[in-house]
Amino acid sequence: MGRQKHNNKNAGKKRGRGGAGQNRAETEAFLKKNRQKTDVIETSSGLQYAVREEGTGKQPDEWSTVEVNQRILLVDGTVIKDTYHSVETDRFTIEEAIPGLKEGLQMMKEGGKTRFVVPPDLAWGKRGAGDKIGPYAALIFDIRLEKVIH
Repeated sequence: MGRQKHNNKNAGKKRGRGGAGQNRAETEAFLKKNRQKTDVIETSSGLQYAVREEGTGKQPDEWSTVEVNQRILLVDGTVIKDTYHSVETDRFTIEEAIPGLKEGLQMMKEGGKTRFVVPPDLAWGKRGAGDKIGPYAALIFDIRLEKVIH
C-alpha cells in the first residue's frame, strides 16, 4: 500500500502562456473561422495569409536576408512584438525564420504587406517560446517587407 505522489507539473508556472489544451482549442477555433474569410488563402502546409498590399520590389529566396516591420500577435489579440511603432525594423535571414515565415516571406515582394496566420506546427509547436508564446499557439504576423538583402 504505497502512497501516491501528488504531482502538479504546473505548480509555480506562469499562466500567461496558456495551457496546451486551452491553446490548442483556441487555435483550432481561430484557424477554422479565419479560413472562411473571403480574402484568406490557405497553403497545403496550413499557412493562412491575406495580402494587404502587393509589393513591387525584389522577392526573397531561401538564402535572403530581409528587413521587415512586423506586428506579432496571439490569436486572443495579445501583442508579442510590434516594430511599426519603433524606429528600428527587424532584420533576419529566411533560413533562421520559423517554417511558416520561411514559406510566407518567399511569396512576398518588397513593399508588400501581408497578414500571416501561422499554425503551431509551422511555429513553435508543443514547446512554445519564452514566457509569452505557449504550447500549441498559433501566431498572427502583420508583415511589411521593407527590403530584401541578397
